[in-house]
Amino acid sequence: MPTFLTCSEAETVDLAKRLAATLKPGSTILLYGDLGAGKTVFVRGLAAGLGIDAADVTSPTFVLLQEYHGRLHLFHADLYRLDHPDAIDDLGLEELGAGGIVAIEWADRLPRPPQDAIRVQIEDRGGDRRQITIESSGAVPES
Repeated sequence: MPTFLTCSEAETVDLAKRLAATLKPGSTILLYGDLGAGKTVFVRGLAAGLGIDAADVTSPTFVLLQEYHGRLHLFHADLYRLDHPDAIDDLGLEELGAGGIVAIEWADRLPRPPQDAIRVQIEDRGGDRRQITIESSGAVPES
């Protein structure tokens, strides 16, 4: 599992942009990390890498799901406020990604995470530093 240390928000965005370049339709990105770790910042980088204006990406905490259009559609879900498996199942996340990319914040709340998903663990190392571990069966950005 490659682990990266980023020292700014811009470096975190750049890492996610490089990951986005490797993604194919149907890819699912599961994001793990504490509140404020940088999950939404990482999704902004994915969006930028897919040709979406990163400034348009906001945390979907209250609406649960955002959709953005670029080289591939990006479906951005935030499960922070959901704690019941039925509510998560009702989102239909499995069906969304067929023609695009699904990025799920607070993926630890998924009752059945997809086995072939890319797992991104983001840990706050103080200041603007983040340790980001990417677990994938496919391509991963180089350091």
